[in-house]
This record gives sequence, structure tokens and C-alpha cells, in this order.
Amino acid sequence: MLQGVDVAIEEGEIVAIVGKSGAGKTTLLHILGTLDRADKGKVMYNSNDLSTYNDKQISAFRNENIGFIFQFHHLLDEFTALENISIPGYIAHKDERQIEKRAMELLDYMGLTDRATHKPKELSGGEQQRVAIARSLINHPNIVLADEPTGNLDTYTSETIHELLFQLRKDFNQTFVIVTHNTELADRCDRTLHMADGLIIESLEGV
Repeated sequence: MLQGVDVAIEEGEIVAIVGKSGAGKTTLLHILGTLDRADKGKVMYNSNDLSTYNDKQISAFRNENIGFIFQFHHLLDEFTALENISIPGYIAHKDERQIEKRAMELLDYMGLTDRATHKPKELSGGEQQRVAIARSLINHPNIVLADEPTGNLDTYTSETIHELLFQLRKDFNQTFVIVTHNTELADRCDRTLHMADGLIIESLEGV
């Protein structure tokens, strides 16, 4: 449970959230991502007070403005890499040709053009996570929220994913908020929010 958390994320920032299990990291991420509603207070995106939105409005806003990356990819086994990336665009009822063009551009950016027709079980763990990152970007979100994005990967693959996140910020000014136990990743971020007992107890600037 969160207790009076007050935090602002700036455009183009990469912010890490760290703390022990049960500190409230994932709860904060879910509230920022509108997956859960806060009992009190507000979640503001630019000038939008999301506490005033109904469920349908929240879902539409989330799909258009927020990308998600999870530890275990959450790719759908029956769909190809291209289809998995395209799903949020399909949900938004965008033109299929434009969505699939965008998905192919993202696959190319990720170095996965030759994996477009492969299903998740035919991809390595790192490839699956790059597909998941591409999926999070398909609708040009304002912010991407990541929950332990490299927690299930080996050290080398984790480092390549870290490099990719910072390259995305460099190339597209993409904003990220990342829950992580990886101290090397946290140290590279612009800020690290340390949480305990539902509170942000410390906010440190990155190196």
C-alpha cells in the first residue's frame, strides 16, 4: 500500500524505482500505468487528471499513451513477432497496414527483421524481450513503464537490453520508468527512487 507518494516524471527521463519486495514498487507502477486506481490523490498526465476518467476512457488513454514491458514478455504464443507487436495498434482500431508498417520498422530497429514471422517459442529470451519492447512502442506512447525488464535474462543479454533502452531515449526522447533490482541499470538512470513501506524514502540523481 502506498502512503503519500508524490513524484513527477519529466519527458525524456529514465527513472528507476528500487526497494525490497513489498516496498510498493509494483503498486506505484500499476497506478502510474492506470492498471490500478489510487484511493486518494491524482495521477496527472500533462494536463489530464486521470482520476476523473471512467473505465472506458482510462482504457483508451492507456492504450494510446502508455507502453508496458514485463519481466516475462507476455507474448502470445499463437501469434508471430509481427502480430504480437501490432496487437496494441489493432486494439486502438488503427489502420492495419499502417500498424504493420510501424511494426516492421520497429523490428528493423531491434535488429529482428528476419524474425518477423517467428512465434515466441522460436525466439531466444533476448529476442522475445526486444519484441516486447517493440510492442510497447507501437502506439508512440508518451511513457513506457517497465517491471523488471531484464530480471529473467542472463547478464550479457540484460546489458544489451539496457543499452537498447538508453538508445531509445537518445533516438526518440522516450521516457521510461523502470522497476528493477539491477543496481547497474539503476545507477545509469537519471534518477533512482528508493521505496520502503509504501513511501519514497530517497531520490538520487544518476551518475
